[in-house]
Amino acid sequence: AYNVPHFISQSIVYPKKAKYNINNLEPIANWGTDPAVLIVPKNSPFNSVQDLVDYAKKNPGKVTFSGAGRYVGHHIAMLQLAKAADIKTTYIPYKGGVPALLAVMSGEVMAGFNNTSDAFRSKDRVKILAIADLQRSSFIPDVKTFKELGFDVDNASNNRRGIAAPKGTPPEIIRKLSDIFVKMFNDKKVAKRMKDSGSGMFVLSRDETRKMWKRTQATLEVVLKGLGQE
Repeated sequence: AYNVPHFISQSIVYPKKAKYNINNLEPIANWGTDPAVLIVPKNSPFNSVQDLVDYAKKNPGKVTFSGAGRYVGHHIAMLQLAKAADIKTTYIPYKGGVPALLAVMSGEVMAGFNNTSDAFRSKDRVKILAIADLQRSSFIPDVKTFKELGFDVDNASNNRRGIAAPKGTPPEIIRKLSDIFVKMFNDKKVAKRMKDSGSGMFVLSRDETRKMWKRTQATLEVVLKGLGQE
């Protein structure tokens, strides 16, 4: 048996002060994609992105957002929205997506960005106002993209999920694991279970994953520099 880490692309391609990056990890496979969505408490007075933006313009810095840490997809999406809408907001990083989601449900924060999969499973306890992607999600088809709503927020914050191993892992093990994971995530039963949980599938081989990492790294460097977050 092998123990291998699960990665989220933003955490490894733009790690800031982290002790790991794409240069000391070996990609095995990518299996999922999980766009960020803007959520508010179920009883929030905000029923649209525009409602939130209008309030934020009148109350600079008063709108609090939760997210699963700094410079993860949630944070990037909020920075993009703040720039696109020309508003000042307050971002509160939590130690993971679940605490960030609970903070929205409880009203501890006024809004938050979280994963589509988590928001989908909690849609009876939060309102989903928009999705940070280039197209709507099949899980929440009635939720519009920010682009549709007139805000320049693209899919740069999109979480790509996969499996990696430490650099130096024997090539034969990497190849074996890559073949196993790609086959597993293309299995119809696995795909159905992922779909039922709200997790979008985006299966890539080892080489495709490596290329995706490099593209994402280049994109995020440009995006974060443009957002003043170098």
